[in-house]
Amino acid sequence: MTVQDVRSFNRFYTNVIGALDYGRRLYAPYTLTESRVLYELAHAPRTDAADLRTQLHLDAGYLTRILNKFEEDGLAERGPSDTDPRRRRITLTAAGREAAALLDERARETVGAMLDTVRAEDRPRLAEAMRTVRTILGDSDSDSDGRAPRPEDVVLREPAPGDLGWIVQRNAALYAAEYGFDADYEALVARIVADYAEDHDPHLERTWIAELDGRPVGCVMCVRDDTPGAARLRLLLVEPDARGLRIGDRLVGALVDFAREAGYREVVLWTNDILGAARRIYQRHGFVLVAEKPHHSFGQDLTGQDWRLDLHATPE
Repeated sequence: MTVQDVRSFNRFYTNVIGALDYGRRLYAPYTLTESRVLYELAHAPRTDAADLRTQLHLDAGYLTRILNKFEEDGLAERGPSDTDPRRRRITLTAAGREAAALLDERARETVGAMLDTVRAEDRPRLAEAMRTVRTILGDSDSDSDGRAPRPEDVVLREPAPGDLGWIVQRNAALYAAEYGFDADYEALVARIVADYAEDHDPHLERTWIAELDGRPVGCVMCVRDDTPGAARLRLLLVEPDARGLRIGDRLVGALVDFAREAGYREVVLWTNDILGAARRIYQRHGFVLVAEKPHHSFGQDLTGQDWRLDLHATPE
């Protein structure tokens, strides 16, 4: 392989995905780099400017100009970092999230149209070729060994077609394998997901999918509770091979931020005491245990727990 081979492939691929075709308004009114920054901010709601610069390998001055433009246009806000007062945290406004969602929708439509031209029997081969390129070039990246995933490799996104079905399937399979839950649990998850799919208010309810290397590895849902002013957290899940990357923390953090911005007074959830890792995540985000009761469900003797987060309380 020569340098010319790589450059030739780059020209071919940028033409295939339309990266240079602004006539189709794929990124307009933003540049490709600005669109990428919007994407990262939309999928990592607690990003510091320094981390964003490192992650995208951007010049500090260039990134500052982009963020200044976003702030002037009402797309982003800057404030002190949660972890280091010397840093600046970047968050998208409602207008920024709307712009990012529009760009994401255009990109999905473009990639979907491209995949429509690929024969079904060729798609596994194409996917494997893409994984091979990422693995080999990742090994040569000095910032990563290309093998062990890092927290910053995970993105949070809206569910795509098929993702709601994935939530049902993975919940049923994992809880059966790890806790011996029977088909009653799958039926419960299916009803929750079906209710959300059939009738949900996007301003008050939302689902997040955690994605790593192009595959879903986690999820959580925020839905309206029967109690006025309360949101309910449902179906938090992280795949076993993706645990240890703070995915659960990020999913719950995104949900709490959304619930607060949507005007909810509190977030509630129901879980079981055997789910120790999930309970520790809830505690870290300020949830408190308000009630627990033994029950027999899903083929198991369990202790159900009700947890609550007061969104108006002052953090300790």
